Amino acid sequence: MKAIFHADKNWGIGKANDLMFTLPKDMKFFRETTNGKVVVMGLNTLRSFPNGKPLKNRKNIVLSPEDIDEDVITVHNLDELFEEIKKYPADEVFVIGGASVYKTLIPYCTEVLVTKVDTDGGAEVFVPNLDEDESFMLTAQSEPVEDNGYMIRFCTYRNLMLKEHI
Repeated sequence: MKAIFHADKNWGIGKANDLMFTLPKDMKFFRETTNGKVVVMGLNTLRSFPNGKPLKNRKNIVLSPEDIDEDVITVHNLDELFEEIKKYPADEVFVIGGASVYKTLIPYCTEVLVTKVDTDGGAEVFVPNLDEDESFMLTAQSEPVEDNGYMIRFCTYRNLMLKEHI
């Protein structure tokens, strides 16, 4: 399992249940990386999508205490989630938000794909700073790229102490 998100320089990922930036190159990277794969999210992330509909061309798994009538697989806890994702190749499962889901699942991810935005986005929600987490190591980083007026870098972090799950 991997995680994917963009974060500002303070590791902020959103505000008002939405992304902080409109980044076409980052969105293209997200689409190409997750297309045809499995995405895991919380209920607020699902609700933040247009019309609250799941992402097309992906298997959508929602971690939620309540059942959801949408075209998604609902899991109610981590045991159910881990049982469900065993059905898919581990490198085809992506955690896509929100903040509490990232905080819970990043320790179980082999890699975290972070598009770093070199600015303060005024975030209201944050993820752990992987640069300060000794469990993670930055293994790849692109050159800075301009994206809709912002400088971004595509970064890959490797989990050095992956927690095992049943």
